Amino acid sequence: MKQKSILYVQTSDAPERQYAPLVLAQTAKAMDIYAAVYYLGMGLKVLLPGAAEKIQVGSFPNVMQMITQAQGMGVTFYACEASKQLLALDKVDLIPGVTIVGAGTLNDLTLDADATMWF
Repeated sequence: MKQKSILYVQTSDAPERQYAPLVLAQTAKAMDIYAAVYYLGMGLKVLLPGAAEKIQVGSFPNVMQMITQAQGMGVTFYACEASKQLLALDKVDLIPGVTIVGAGTLNDLTLDADATMWF
């Protein structure tokens, strides 16, 4: 039997929108569900070195701490190559542990996932 999977797509750099996909992805992993977070469009700004450390809402840890915890649990992180080019970030490295992929990968991940959630 195939392991269940959920794909979370982050399209925003708004601080208050960063936590839901990270909390949900960590929860999925705790439930033995494959979880991946795909950053697209403005969401890529959060993956710039130093950016996620500056985002903290309420009593939650900063976003970099949430990403690091999710990575430690086995959540897979992707970033859209076309979005990097669109935002003129094609020559900029993103935080460690993020795989840069083409647009076709998002289509494949969406088709393969049991559920997809967009933020």
